[in-house]
Amino acid sequence: MSETNKRIYVDSSVVLGNFDIGEARRRDTEVFWNAVRSGEIIAIVSNVLDEELKEEHVEPVQRFFAKLPKSQISRIVAMEESDGLAEQYITEKVVGRGSFNDCRHVALATIIHADGVVSWNLGDMVKREKKYNSVNMAQGYHEIKIVTPNRYKEIYNGT
Repeated sequence: MSETNKRIYVDSSVVLGNFDIGEARRRDTEVFWNAVRSGEIIAIVSNVLDEELKEEHVEPVQRFFAKLPKSQISRIVAMEESDGLAEQYITEKVVGRGSFNDCRHVALATIIHADGVVSWNLGDMVKREKKYNSVNMAQGYHEIKIVTPNRYKEIYNGT
């Protein structure tokens, strides 16, 4: 892996962005996935994403991942530590209980020291980055950058 190759955690909105959102977001999502295809990014996906997929999306998502270079995809599984951090986000009212899986995504990315998170979930993830990070810092974890897919370079350009 080169120094420019970053490990970016991907939530389900970025995967499903290939299939069921407007044209502008689909194009913006494609920019991110092209960076994965080119080797610039290792996309980290988890069992939380798998759990969120609706039955009708499973087959198209599997076909989508089959076309990506296997060397550019890293699969991880939620663990007790990440679910505990996700619970802490709920306790600290970063988001409500209904957004627990969003918390699990951020917590997993934090625990495994991903370079950042990409998501189209503006309300419960992207716009709450500071709140997630205040909990992370209070719990002894590092800060994590959370951006939309079209802004993924901000994760490692520091903007």
